[in-house]
Amino acid sequence: MHAIEKILARNAGLPSVKTGEIVTAKVDFAEINDLYLQTVYSFYEMGGEKVWDNTRAAFVFDHYAPCPTIKTASNHNEMREFARKNDLKYHFDVNCGVCHQVMAEAGVVYPGMILVATDSHTTTHGAFGALGTGCGATDMACILMTGELWFRVPEIIEIRLEGKPQKGVYPKDVILNVLGRIKADGAVYKAIDFTGSYIDALDIPGRMTICNMAVEMGAKTAYMQPNQAVLDYVSPRAVRPYEVVTTDPDFVYAESHLFNVSEMEPVVSCPNDVDNVHPISEIAAQNIPLNQAYIGSCTNGRTEDLGQAAAILKGKHIPPYARLLVVPASRDVLRESMEKGYIQTLIDAGATLVTPGCAACLGTHEGLLAPGEKCITCTNRNFRGRMGSNQAELFLASPATVAASILNGRITDPRPYLD
Repeated sequence: MHAIEKILARNAGLPSVKTGEIVTAKVDFAEINDLYLQTVYSFYEMGGEKVWDNTRAAFVFDHYAPCPTIKTASNHNEMREFARKNDLKYHFDVNCGVCHQVMAEAGVVYPGMILVATDSHTTTHGAFGALGTGCGATDMACILMTGELWFRVPEIIEIRLEGKPQKGVYPKDVILNVLGRIKADGAVYKAIDFTGSYIDALDIPGRMTICNMAVEMGAKTAYMQPNQAVLDYVSPRAVRPYEVVTTDPDFVYAESHLFNVSEMEPVVSCPNDVDNVHPISEIAAQNIPLNQAYIGSCTNGRTEDLGQAAAILKGKHIPPYARLLVVPASRDVLRESMEKGYIQTLIDAGATLVTPGCAACLGTHEGLLAPGEKCITCTNRNFRGRMGSNQAELFLASPATVAASILNGRITDPRPYLD
């Protein structure tokens, strides 16, 4: 079996599982973000009284942090009351950050677990050797009542990434290159196992970026075999004993795709589809003007990402009438970035610092776009209307490309700025 299948089998109390089988498995941790107050309503409508385990569930207030409307403020209050009533051990309010970042920092994510959250980008946690997947409000209410959920055992495809990246090629460029070939519907309800020498050597921020965007190919979950960087990060934080699960050597993937990272160059995902990917050299030649740049989100809002941007912008300033929004993924990221001087450098370059959280990524507040505006962003989706007006345009790229581009006021190849 594959490691994903072993995790499902163990939590379902079965000796083995196979593709297509539907099993009921125990959930190790459940997270509800502030878009999903309906989870609370569904919980009570189905007769729920108390959360099955108050140490294995949490609310994270990240999509509306701080609240932009009276309605969202009311939603937060109802969710806080539910958390208090159930004495939840973990509660991440508007001062904490994006769910996928803060859960990892809190140690509730570890190898071999099943983590279910009301967020499609829960695939991020495959970076730690966990089975992470999203669900809706009703399914989440069932988890809160019983601690279990049904799962269909997915087909598992391999994306093997070999080689070493050239200068200026970051994990965001790698996953966008993959998306350009596999396409947005290439892994619908499948699991993606990222393997190869590139993954074996990759740090945690890079692993999280790549697993985060697996869902943009339709994947139900993503997986990476934990490396030493993961174990060094998880071991002092994990709130429970964990087991690193391995794939049997004779396991046969449903599909296998090979990529040579050494041959990749920086790329941009152009409006209005994530898989509309083109080389930076091609797009930069078009001199596309920009109104806004955005560095943050559960994809690229970590300290290392802010550091990449700060290195390019140090001692420089963005053009007049241009905007650069910087949104740390968590309070800890903000603190660490301040200690390293990244925040000061970015502010001196003309950036606007935004509260840790999701902010404008989903188009609700803190940096929305007007009709006709163009934004380059290191978030994960560039759908029409994603970050404001449906007449605005979004370009996805690495933090380095975002920084170099807003510095010039047009989409720009970052490589000449890397020293």
